[in-house]
Amino acid sequence: MKERSRETAGKTIEYIMKMRPVLNVAAFFSDETENYIQPMEPEIGETVTVFFRTARNNVDTVILCRGETRDVMQLHHADSLFDYYSASFTAEDELMTWFFEIRSGKFICYFNKLGMLQHPSEDFAFRVRPGFHTPGWTKGAVMYQILTDRFCNGDPSNDVLSDEYAYIKGRSVRVTDWMKRPAAMGVREFYGGDLQGVMDKLDYLQKLGVEVLYFNPLFVSPSNHKYDIQDYDYIDPHFGPLPLDEGELLHGDDMDNTHATRFITRVTRKENLEAANELFVKMVEECHRRGMRVILDGVFNHCGSFNKWMDRERIYENQEGYEKGAFISADSPYRSFFRFGSDQWPYNEDYDGWWGHNTLPKLNYEDSARLEEYILKIAVKWVSPPYSADGWRLDVAADLGYSLAYNHSFWKKFRKAVKAANPDAVILAEHYGDPNDWLKGDEWDTVMNYDAFMEPLTWFFTGMEKHSDHKDEGLLGNADFFSYAMRYNMARFMGPSLLSSMNELSNHDHSRFLTRTNGIVGRMDHFDYDAAADKIQPAVMREAILMQVTWPGSPTVYYGDEAGVCGFTDPDNRRTYPWGREDLQMLGFYRDAIRMHKHENVLKYGSILPLHGNYNIMAYGRFGKDGIIVSIFNNNDEEHFLEFRVWSAGLEDDAALFPLIASSAQGAWARGEDGKWRRSLWTDDAAGNETEETVPEAETPGWPSMEYRVTEGKLIIMMPAKSAVVLKRG
Repeated sequence: MKERSRETAGKTIEYIMKMRPVLNVAAFFSDETENYIQPMEPEIGETVTVFFRTARNNVDTVILCRGETRDVMQLHHADSLFDYYSASFTAEDELMTWFFEIRSGKFICYFNKLGMLQHPSEDFAFRVRPGFHTPGWTKGAVMYQILTDRFCNGDPSNDVLSDEYAYIKGRSVRVTDWMKRPAAMGVREFYGGDLQGVMDKLDYLQKLGVEVLYFNPLFVSPSNHKYDIQDYDYIDPHFGPLPLDEGELLHGDDMDNTHATRFITRVTRKENLEAANELFVKMVEECHRRGMRVILDGVFNHCGSFNKWMDRERIYENQEGYEKGAFISADSPYRSFFRFGSDQWPYNEDYDGWWGHNTLPKLNYEDSARLEEYILKIAVKWVSPPYSADGWRLDVAADLGYSLAYNHSFWKKFRKAVKAANPDAVILAEHYGDPNDWLKGDEWDTVMNYDAFMEPLTWFFTGMEKHSDHKDEGLLGNADFFSYAMRYNMARFMGPSLLSSMNELSNHDHSRFLTRTNGIVGRMDHFDYDAAADKIQPAVMREAILMQVTWPGSPTVYYGDEAGVCGFTDPDNRRTYPWGREDLQMLGFYRDAIRMHKHENVLKYGSILPLHGNYNIMAYGRFGKDGIIVSIFNNNDEEHFLEFRVWSAGLEDDAALFPLIASSAQGAWARGEDGKWRRSLWTDDAAGNETEETVPEAETPGWPSMEYRVTEGKLIIMMPAKSAVVLKRG
């Protein structure tokens, strides 16, 4: 009996000694960055190697599941914390997907882009499209969005004049007070910003750290926003020089644009049109000389009623060198460009408008091969010499065409045409909702990142909807919602598209982020001018900025956000840049945050992993071959003592972390190259040279000049109220 007991005990000990430790699912990781797929953007026929991470000596087998193919992965290498398994396959001429099966003893689980699963699923599988690349310069690039009329007036001689023409039941207005609030019906108000103004401020933009300029539409148009394009072939002469400037303004109650001869001369005469194009060429050349890129806004779903193809205003009807518009004549060569509901020519007003707006005629691609050909030529023209723009942002891209089938067909043709002309040009679409169907490697490169950046971030930090139309206290500070929304929506991107996505806090369609921090629900017609800046919280804005520059994608600054501009949703969000009246602390903080982002490659190419979340608390790590960075946020009104695990980001015990940049309700600071703190402030001397002021440690409350050490896999840190800090492994 004793012998049998000894035998049983021996077998039990042997089983225990051989048994794996408890399965550490928190160590499981893979993604579509170059850290876990090599090469990240393979060519057809190339060998692709995929990696999967587990805790050291923690699993029996990892299997790469690709359709019907199951490849047992081999242990490739290990470090002090993790084992890395790998498997290779040949890149085929198709979208390729995979997920992982993990075995430990009798336990089997699966892993895809959403994390661990109990059952296998192709949904949210990892993906690669051999031959698909997003331009290298877009990944993590610092972009700057300019609504040209509101940025800087460099040439007052080209300003739109009051009574120059009529548009939407009113006449054009020249605004002489640069700081005037945009009117509710401000579509025909003009402040005079132009391309010369942008060129005059390139030094400023370069000092801020901007790498890419994204322009709202620049083509000929009767509105200040220019999403109602009049002529795709030319930059608006009101943005350039006017060699020929003659004719009459409208007088009295006259609203007939055939009498607006000053306007007609400005926008139809080739001397003016070509001069504007030439200035654009000079601007792009100067940007390229400085290492900056230029993205144009392509409005190809609809045009404007002023457009020369439609000519509802009869501007081109009697001008030399122009064909009759489709509004004018049934025999117009452009008739098929639009869908008409009747044969009531001449001057047929019965045509489809986008969302029913007769000022925005819907373009009828399905019935006009010539229209498709024309737009594809426009797409190629502006990314080719001499204009040499670096890509397109596509307005309401999913709306183009009358059917989804045609929409996809068109964007495939668009991609082939643009990439053939300029392989390094980006194709970046405006899209609300799931972009997955267009991001399979043969249509768009990437998108304006609403679902996987702007919206979850806005809810977390402000509890506000991005137009300030309503507030949801249940989403304010809700770390679980934030983490799930980000993970779910990021999983709809392939890696190259995610790293190139446009990550904005504000833009021309939504309220300014700084205004959202005040929690006021409504639009400009509900409040006076100052309400948008009432009870704003710059410290919350600074938290959002640090998330913007440490999250995967391209941080994109909407002109004036860096200067503290406020505003409810459009048109109030289109206030002018406040030259000479900037918030110098916000401006300096943006400069410091951008500088850090550009200096730390892991913020451009690294993997991301959530580390901690609680009410108004968030922490995540970025990691890879370029290092490890941890970003921490406390959006509460009081300080919080935090203790959370960081080993899953690759930080071993006794690893040292030191702060690069920090913000709290008391102010903002950044480390200089000498390792000393300095206050975030835009400080230039009289000659325009940046000056730096070292700040004593006593003046950086909550952010001492010290290292934080990892202990038992955890980081311990005290976070002041309304604070954020970015820590780097030493």
